[in-house]
Amino acid sequence: MRVTTSFPLGTLRDTPSEAEIISHQLLLKAGYIRRVNSGIYAYMPIMLKVIEKISAIIERELNSIGCTKLLLPQLHPADLWKKSERWEGYTAGEGIMFNLKDRQGKEFGLAPTHEEVITSIASETINSYKQLPQCFYQIQTKFRDEIRPRFGLMRSREFIMKDGYSFHASEKDLASFYEKVGIAYENIFQSCGLQTVGVEADSGAIGGASSKEFMVTADAGEDSILFTQSGSYAANIEKAVSIPSQPIPLKENIAEWLETPRQKTILEVCENNSLDPSQIIKVVVFLAQFEDKLEIPILACIRGDQHINEVKLFNLINKLNSSILLNLQKIEDKNIIEKNLVDFPLGFIGPDINNETIKASSNWDKKWTRIIDHSASNLSKFISGGNRVNFHRLFKDFPFTSKDYLIEDIRNAKEGDKIKIDGNEKLQEKKGIEIGHIFQLGQKYSAKLNAKFSDKDGQLKNLWMGCYGIGVTRIAQAAIEQNHDQKGICWPIQISPFEVILIPTNLKDSIQRDLTEKIYNNFKNYKIDVLLDDRDDRAGVKFKDAELIGIPFQVIIGRDSINKEVELICRAKNTKFKINADQLLEKFISESEIMYNKIS
Repeated sequence: MRVTTSFPLGTLRDTPSEAEIISHQLLLKAGYIRRVNSGIYAYMPIMLKVIEKISAIIERELNSIGCTKLLLPQLHPADLWKKSERWEGYTAGEGIMFNLKDRQGKEFGLAPTHEEVITSIASETINSYKQLPQCFYQIQTKFRDEIRPRFGLMRSREFIMKDGYSFHASEKDLASFYEKVGIAYENIFQSCGLQTVGVEADSGAIGGASSKEFMVTADAGEDSILFTQSGSYAANIEKAVSIPSQPIPLKENIAEWLETPRQKTILEVCENNSLDPSQIIKVVVFLAQFEDKLEIPILACIRGDQHINEVKLFNLINKLNSSILLNLQKIEDKNIIEKNLVDFPLGFIGPDINNETIKASSNWDKKWTRIIDHSASNLSKFISGGNRVNFHRLFKDFPFTSKDYLIEDIRNAKEGDKIKIDGNEKLQEKKGIEIGHIFQLGQKYSAKLNAKFSDKDGQLKNLWMGCYGIGVTRIAQAAIEQNHDQKGICWPIQISPFEVILIPTNLKDSIQRDLTEKIYNNFKNYKIDVLLDDRDDRAGVKFKDAELIGIPFQVIIGRDSINKEVELICRAKNTKFKINADQLLEKFISESEIMYNKIS
């Protein structure tokens, strides 16, 4: 293609102010995307080529394991989502689904995901075990009503995603296919030139028994990954399980009561009383709000040097109740406190606070749920709130189980923790960008949407389901996070918009012009994806643009063209070859094959 007639470039010299991370900056500066509104972008021709190449890699791998491509509607009737009991959670309060009503007053949502629609279709088309297994996938635009869109295509309101759904006759077959998709995902990301880490993950609003995320490690990542150096364990911080460090034992002569005026935080109590955070149990109050307007207060206890993992806590509370949990919030909001709590000793609560005190001090008539983390339940002697403002006290051999406490893992694993009590491996932490997520959904959706099949014995059973997502536009931006330098993008060759760019320095020179045309046609005849910068512009402008847009190879046709000599530059390796134009094609094919083989 030619820049002047087929593929205009729209590069910028200044960095747009709204771009916070390098990949977002480079996508805008290099003219790959244009901002239309907050979290909404146009994909320019050069970006569309990247998306198409990523999509082709995905299709190749998924087709090879027996998946079938289709296209599902983006506009979903609310009735389907109400059957799965997700409508309220996705649309109420801070829900992420754009929703609307048609002229008849019927409710619809713009799809952030397609479990309901595909399950409904499966309920009508799959009848017998003889039709199983099946897997359908699509590459489709999705929508999320993000509260704060940021980081370009990383957290946008409209994005391109591959989502796939499999159907099985047994849990065993689902687990087997889940592993097969995981391997296909590793091949996809490797073919895209990305270094990824597969980690255990929380299933979130999608649900299901098991899930795995594929993360690109990058400083700009919004997720934290915990892993061992050997690779024996890796998990998202929301899911990670570990052994905390040993607590420091309390001294023998510590007072029964400690006066702690205005010392509400663990740090303040420790600094003023010569204590270590591991010697304290902090009690945190949460409010769980369910879809039927039910509200249940939660007392959560954890060792003072640890932090509560609110995702683990949310999932636990959701599991304990028959109603669907919509929201879980720490009681810090002044309005909630003033409305519901009277003379309640927030900041000085102990694990022994009794139901009578709670009932007298709050407007919640439901029994409070009490949960304690393993890190705290193992302490035989500790300091905690005295249930009196400005006082903490000493506890010895406190009977958590007899006080209706559930002992569960609700803590954040962290860097430095061990993964086994008797092991030496410690967790390390990196930031990551999620680009893929696979789930074993089980029968969650098939049961609610009545998607059944007839087994070998003629019995009707719920279908077993899997769900598999890849962020196509996220892959593109994540690739830039891992592949850039001070000059611009350095695309992996398999997803680069072009493999090579030709840069004649002076097209008014007939020798340069003729040699450029000959090279361009030779590349096209060999089906090489080539871009010719045929603009009547200064050579310096062309060089800067070529470096910014990041095409892997550049061919410079300059003054030496009189001797049929050109320069071949490998952008990623920063290597240069002066070569005769007659040998250029052979040299390029050799160098590009090395790059392709390195990726695949």
